[in-house]
Amino acid sequence: MKNPHYEHLGRRMREYHRSHAWRLSEGGLFIPHSYQDMGPDSLSYWDDVGFILNKRRFIVWWQHPRHIYSESVSERARQEVGDGPEDGWLFEGSTKNYKRVGKSGKRKKLVSYTCRPPSEAQQQHYAKLRAVEDRLTQEGIELNVFPHWKWQRLNWAMAVSLVAPLEVRSANDVAEVAKLARSLVLQQTSLDERFANAAYGKADWLHDQALLAAQRNTHRNGEAEDAKSPVAGQ
Repeated sequence: MKNPHYEHLGRRMREYHRSHAWRLSEGGLFIPHSYQDMGPDSLSYWDDVGFILNKRRFIVWWQHPRHIYSESVSERARQEVGDGPEDGWLFEGSTKNYKRVGKSGKRKKLVSYTCRPPSEAQQQHYAKLRAVEDRLTQEGIELNVFPHWKWQRLNWAMAVSLVAPLEVRSANDVAEVAKLARSLVLQQTSLDERFANAAYGKADWLHDQALLAAQRNTHRNGEAEDAKSPVAGQ
């Protein structure tokens, strides 16, 4: 027996697909992001990719387990520090900015707002939050993130939320994410088959932090060498 709700979503999905066409790559993928800043050793955290399957649009929201871990570190820091003062500095007490319009310049138009600085208590709260998050980032937390996925029907696409330990540094890499998602949807594979006993934990996080620290040091050393080098023509 057909489900009227799913039938309605399917019609909405097909209508949206016809009126809002994706710009697909040569491989038939919707790739919304650029990878020009990604190097061969860059760590990836999340990405999006889309494909068409059985005349239906699929959008994949992929996350590396380290992104889940990173978000958990931030949440653990907020829990440890607690709530800050109710300052309201983002929306209360802002200054209105106008610009002159019209030939005479006598009329003015509101163009933006300038937020006031946060209170001293608010700044102290932010400083404490940053310090705790920095400490937890260096120490790590007791957490294991396992690969998992789910999908849901939206009124414009089938959405696949996927957490898997892949590195996405290029369009070819994100194509592998799409390939995995397609195989999961078609029940041609499972995450247990692809990533048996794979869990991203504290040791993996600390290893990644060491890599990032080494990359930062290499970058700083490169900048220092560039600063020492004589400029051509001088």
